[in-house]
Amino acid sequence: MPSTLALPIRVTHALVAVAAVTLAGCGAAPAAPASPAPVGRFASANPGSVNVHWFRAPDGLVLVDTGRTLTDARSALAEIREAGPPVAAIVLTHSHPDHVGGAGVFHDAYPDAPVYASTATDTQMRTDPLGFYPLTRSLPGSDYPPQLTYADHTFAPNSPIDVAGVRLETAEFSAGESEWGTVYFDPGTGALYPGDLTGNHVTPALLEGHSCGWLENLDRLRGRFPAARVTYPGHGDPGNTAELVAKQREYLQFFRDEVAKAVAPSSSDGATVTPEETRTVTAAVDQRYPGHPSVASLPTLVQENVKAVAAELVKQPSC
Repeated sequence: MPSTLALPIRVTHALVAVAAVTLAGCGAAPAAPASPAPVGRFASANPGSVNVHWFRAPDGLVLVDTGRTLTDARSALAEIREAGPPVAAIVLTHSHPDHVGGAGVFHDAYPDAPVYASTATDTQMRTDPLGFYPLTRSLPGSDYPPQLTYADHTFAPNSPIDVAGVRLETAEFSAGESEWGTVYFDPGTGALYPGDLTGNHVTPALLEGHSCGWLENLDRLRGRFPAARVTYPGHGDPGNTAELVAKQREYLQFFRDEVAKAVAPSSSDGATVTPEETRTVTAAVDQRYPGHPSVASLPTLVQENVKAVAAELVKQPSC
């Protein structure tokens, strides 16, 4: 999601390793120390919580995305240093400010760690056609870097990449949650890193007006990585891949259906969404999805989503 600030909280681990207990004779031997969690996670505070993930590879840690602000990145860095091995590579899922803002902090801490992005994401970051980065810097109290740190290793969309001694499969998706986004899959562990293509129990950002493309991307994702078991989303807790994809699809379809009522020819003001219709859609979403924190600190995110999807549906009523 573009823009917005959030405060740091301590890391939570995506999976918890269980220590084995060995029985000997009549008593139990002391429990063996728990092995490290396979994936670490730093989540900034709500509203606008965003994840930084890392996992162990033969040559060190692989970092997935870098957080929104300099403060968040420094807090995540402190947690990552506790994990032991140094960061050996950084991979970026997409160009939105909340996923790339902290790259400079990690690059300074680990200057030998290459930063990877697809050519499409790298171009999006360097050109910033929607002006997301100046907007983020202009927010009151902004802690966004004055200059982005760009990828120094780019790859063609849908190409596998070798990072830190592990091969990751990739898939590129366009015109969905973001204009371009890369999903990373680790076939050795079944872990999927989709960026914002899926969230978990969060209110997504539909501001780019590509809800139809997002639904199509989710359908493609289901077939692209059938062996994916656990998904580590850009926002929200990790979860079962099939369940998170299904829930994300359900949310988007429900939202589209509610907005479609407001822009139907038979609605009170036709294609124009009235304030009352916006309140009706917002109430329906809140009732269906209570307690879903926003991926942005924008207090009117749902209302802005209504505007964006309404404009999309007027141009293209169905997928």
